[in-house]
Amino acid sequence: MTRIRSIPRTAAGVVAALLVAALAGCGGGDATANSAEIVYITDAPIGQNQFLQLGRTGTEEAAKTLGTAARTYESTDEQSRRSNLEAAVARRPAAIVLITYEFNDLVTEFADKYPDQQFALVDSCPKHIPANLRCGTFAEYEPSYLLGVEAGLLGRSGHVGTVAARDSAFFHRWSDAFAQGARSVNPQLTDTQLFVGGDNAVGDPARSKELALTAIQSGVDQVYGVTGGGNGGVFEAAAQNHVLAYGVDVNQCPQAPGVIVDNAIKRVDKVVLDLLTAIHQGAPGGTSTVFGLAQDGSTVTSLGPDAAASGCAVLQHPEVLARVRQVRDDIVAGRITIPHATN
Repeated sequence: MTRIRSIPRTAAGVVAALLVAALAGCGGGDATANSAEIVYITDAPIGQNQFLQLGRTGTEEAAKTLGTAARTYESTDEQSRRSNLEAAVARRPAAIVLITYEFNDLVTEFADKYPDQQFALVDSCPKHIPANLRCGTFAEYEPSYLLGVEAGLLGRSGHVGTVAARDSAFFHRWSDAFAQGARSVNPQLTDTQLFVGGDNAVGDPARSKELALTAIQSGVDQVYGVTGGGNGGVFEAAAQNHVLAYGVDVNQCPQAPGVIVDNAIKRVDKVVLDLLTAIHQGAPGGTSTVFGLAQDGSTVTSLGPDAAASGCAVLQHPEVLARVRQVRDDIVAGRITIPHATN
């Protein structure tokens, strides 16, 4: 199988150990069940989507350590997501790992229909959580607020902007928090939020670039890209117009050195590990756990262990980093509360 960047060895080893211990309890004990197999299903083609790649990496590393197979089913639309889920449950694996809000309705339907199958959903959770489903979500508004602090301190025009995938509560957790963080250091600052929309909201670099250019033309000199695979368009627009940009999910700074200041990071590997730990320990399912700054599930690249090698532009501003560390500590301690939309 093709390997991409691995999760830390220690995390992969623990994942493997947990799955081995959980095998007897998964798959109903049927000799035909692939109780050691893990199936990972994406909501869209992986392509250059680093977030989806990260989900596949965790699955493949766990399977490699176990000496068994891992399967990845890439979806393209609603129908292919359903078809992939049908194919996965037919294999009766130890676990089916799903990723993003696109699976909210489908995972409820399939978990109810197949109560002996274990499911994990990363980055979202339905309102009704079946007993055989465990969700791991992120407090994306916390690192987004920190990025806003950076934008407020680094900005010259007093005008920041966000280009996000959809005008929904979920994406406002990024865009609103970014503006709030910027205003915390510059109360007079103004904010522009634009949304891609359409059938390819998280994978349309051309539309993302068009909207970023619109924001820049309105006076924005700090632009936050929350469009998944479309962020390349945001960064291209920023580079062409000598403004600064911010990324999401993984370290995107190498895509545009000197342009991308920092990123709001989601620790997908940690979420998967914690969900599997709950299964191994026999903890009740039907749960949703939020991973924020305090849980080291959500963070920013500049505060991570690999910050020095990240290539992020904020590293050239130690005074800004000092302020971000203090705000991070205040959020963790509960001294700063960030209003946010619910999913």
